[in-house]
Amino acid sequence: MNFRFPLATSSWDQSEIDAIHRVISSDFYTMGNEVLTFEKQFASYFGSQFAVMVNSGSSANLLMIAALFYTKNDTLKLKQGDEIIVPAVSWSTTYYPLQQYGLHLKFVDIDLNTLNYDLDALERAVSEKTRAIMAVNLLGNPNDFDKIFQIIGDRNITLIEDNCESMGATFNGKQAGTFGVMGTFSCFFSHHISTMEGGVVVTDDEELYHLLLALRAHGWTRNLPKFNHLIGEKSDDPFEESFRFVVPGYNVRPLEMSGAIGIEQLKKLPELISGRRKNGLLFQNKFADNSKFLIQKEIGCSSWFGFSLLLRKEANIQRKEFVRELTHLGFECRPIVGGNFAKNEVMKYFDYSISGELKNTEYLDKYGLFIGNHHYPLEDAVEKLSQIIN
Repeated sequence: MNFRFPLATSSWDQSEIDAIHRVISSDFYTMGNEVLTFEKQFASYFGSQFAVMVNSGSSANLLMIAALFYTKNDTLKLKQGDEIIVPAVSWSTTYYPLQQYGLHLKFVDIDLNTLNYDLDALERAVSEKTRAIMAVNLLGNPNDFDKIFQIIGDRNITLIEDNCESMGATFNGKQAGTFGVMGTFSCFFSHHISTMEGGVVVTDDEELYHLLLALRAHGWTRNLPKFNHLIGEKSDDPFEESFRFVVPGYNVRPLEMSGAIGIEQLKKLPELISGRRKNGLLFQNKFADNSKFLIQKEIGCSSWFGFSLLLRKEANIQRKEFVRELTHLGFECRPIVGGNFAKNEVMKYFDYSISGELKNTEYLDKYGLFIGNHHYPLEDAVEKLSQIIN
């Protein structure tokens, strides 16, 4: 079905096509100088020391967790059975690496206004067993990191970020994704920039950076600098370092095409975020305090991945009927991320617990949906939505 108001549209033009042809002309397709250039520019743009590109945001989450298992830094190191706090609403691959590495997930309720952590519930959930907190910036909206750091206090709790939906969001002038010891980004087609498939991990920690480099490509030393935190000093003989494996890694390397496209997309990012924020302001002005649904309350400066709608009980609107009407009028819509993820059948494979109740998460699961936002003006979409509601 062709939607008049789709969830995702392309932000490519001739520059991305030319970038692809540049790679084809070079006849070098796997991770190389294009990827390296994109990583350096990405780190600079977001104010991080290091950036590692991978083949997806999901892989970025996987490497982020793996690095915490192999670090030599005892204040960061995780082990099987350690407790990590997670919000009950996020995407599946926020959680899967945690399960795959044997962590105990403690699910915490969300705030119906921000769609991020219910901060009071988060504070109650932190215990002497808590070793890490995963902050997920949902639908472009950054968390209140001042409050999260206040909750952590002087306890040995590692903060990491899944920022895959919120590239370009800021809190107190600092980029979301850079508050934790590591943060992840996605460059999938429907996200703020698109490299076809793609993801990035950022960090200021050099040892974690070296771990990420090794974990990304087979766990070998080939892509490490001569002096590194994993083995000290590499041999000058490339033959000796060709197949030297030091950590149990993966092959989640990006293509050169993705790096080349990323270079062009990064140039456009300020304009892309600006367009989304203008639409976000229009959406807020039109639907704030609406009698039929709640919209997301902006924390810091959201990059407005999409527009959430939480139907009010008193409005007596059935979500299924509302979605059918939206679809009929050309709106592509989805549940809000994964809804209450703790309800999924896959949870039978997890070691997890639930802190308190997931009351707000359940409400979102039953009454929530979201529609797309884009980098171009959406006055017609907002007006059409207003007509449907009224």
